[in-house]
Amino acid sequence: MNIFIINSGSSSIKYQLFKMPSTAPVCSGLVERIGSDDVALTHKVTANGEEIKRVFKLGKADHEAGLNKVNELLTDPEFGVIQDRRDIQAVGHRVVHGGERFWEPTRITGEVKQALKKLFLLAPLHNPAGYTGIEVAEKIFPDAVQIAVFDTAFHHTLPPKAFRFAIPDQYYTGNNIRVYGFHGTSHGFIAGQAAAYLERDDLKLISIHLGNGCSITAIDKGRSVDTSMGFGPLSGLIMGTRSGDIDPTVIFYMIDQLGYTPEQVNDLLNKNSGMLGLAGSNDMRDIRKAMAEGDANAKLAYEMYAYRIKKYIGAYAAALNGVDVVAFTAGVGENDVFVRKMVCEDMEYLGISFDANKNSTRSDGIREISTDDSRVKVLIIPTNEELEIANQCYGLLYK
Repeated sequence: MNIFIINSGSSSIKYQLFKMPSTAPVCSGLVERIGSDDVALTHKVTANGEEIKRVFKLGKADHEAGLNKVNELLTDPEFGVIQDRRDIQAVGHRVVHGGERFWEPTRITGEVKQALKKLFLLAPLHNPAGYTGIEVAEKIFPDAVQIAVFDTAFHHTLPPKAFRFAIPDQYYTGNNIRVYGFHGTSHGFIAGQAAAYLERDDLKLISIHLGNGCSITAIDKGRSVDTSMGFGPLSGLIMGTRSGDIDPTVIFYMIDQLGYTPEQVNDLLNKNSGMLGLAGSNDMRDIRKAMAEGDANAKLAYEMYAYRIKKYIGAYAAALNGVDVVAFTAGVGENDVFVRKMVCEDMEYLGISFDANKNSTRSDGIREISTDDSRVKVLIIPTNEELEIANQCYGLLYK
């Protein structure tokens, strides 16, 4: 079965094509800088064990133009992977927010689309982009089953004590204000990978997703029981441009005493805080370079970033009544040696014995960076949200 996965953002489209049940993509790519005059498409095809990569300049292109070009490449005479667009039997879409209605992969119908529109208020930056991807895919692949997979879905197992806020009940019952959690597709994938790698389905796992957006999740026997992102993606860990946890009094102070509008505060905390606000960049490579050159702000930013993660690990170990595995994933989690070192050192009380040599040795796939005798295993697990979406789509169609 050919399942085409679309991860549509406000200015980008990531995609992969899987011939399920094989888990190796036959092609993948990225359309980026949508909305500018310099849209670029990077397309990769794997054939006979070799990767063919092509980069195309699309000029000024919207989501539909970008996906139309992708469709051309899928059937290209030189390196196409299907004969005709009708060979795509299902299209899986990453949708960030499912609210309280959508907890499972869902076939997209007219009724579902209307429900998705009502969720725009909960994720105004992300859900409209996902919806655009759905509408464009329906035009390009009219014969395919369209399926939505929700980033909040993995966290539907949170107990009320974890997902409720300590505010009057009416705001939950009447306005659905609660913890939803995000990066669920990634955390769910990591949980499955850790269980398969260690051949255990009873793991107490702390999954740490570190990219430009960051979140940490406590997982008990494959079920999310607590997570750092809440009603929206601002809370929790320090991120590339987001502040993470902050005393709400600061927000009121900025509005009442500094004259900020709510919109300005929202923009500040989401787009100009985090590592960007602390160190002047949201690229960890730039901050590491500055730290190596003696920049005090860069050093403090790294210390704060790692310290916040440490605090959450401690909290989630308490929530789980112990921990078997700590797993790092996503761009920073998989590649930043220094972050992992700063987080894992001085954690012996928790049963973590860290191996610096393993941590600095790069290799593909899952790898352990704890010592052989460490009571808690520390793993690096490459995430693959598109594969997780494909697996969920395949499972839905073959229930």
